[in-house]
Amino acid sequence: MAIEHDYFGLLSSGPDGSIFWSETVELGDQSVTIDLTAPDQDDVSAAGLDIAASLIARLEGVDDTARRGMLAEVDDRTSEVTEYILQQQESYGDELEDVLVDVSGDAAVDIIRSLRLMSMTILADEHGGSEPFAVLEYAMDDSSSDDVLLVNLGSDGTVQSVMSAD
Repeated sequence: MAIEHDYFGLLSSGPDGSIFWSETVELGDQSVTIDLTAPDQDDVSAAGLDIAASLIARLEGVDDTARRGMLAEVDDRTSEVTEYILQQQESYGDELEDVLVDVSGDAAVDIIRSLRLMSMTILADEHGGSEPFAVLEYAMDDSSSDDVLLVNLGSDGTVQSVMSAD
């Protein structure tokens, strides 16, 4: 079986009924891997695929929303965003300014601005549900595969949570 969509084309399912689609898109000067997945194609709706396509098409705005979500958690000393920022400050030490895109004097803001959007995974079967519909993965550099922040978005595009994956 397969699902056809204007943006994604023909989404063929595997022997277990799952679907997977992947593409690399450019966002500014960085390449972002976009994956769309669902364990059972029967749980994927046309509306969910339309929303997934719109998230990809407006990736810059989605990135801005995710970064605002991270910034909103900076004042909470117990948030995973704050812990991540402290970890980056400790890890880079005096060389932190060398890896920052912009140095304003506010380390938290500068680190969040400097994070690279590595990937966005769209969980197409979660459209309209309470679980994340999209997960954006951020890291300070391309080699930080374990030291990342994950921003979970609902199918309405709002930030549900931000967590570290270290």
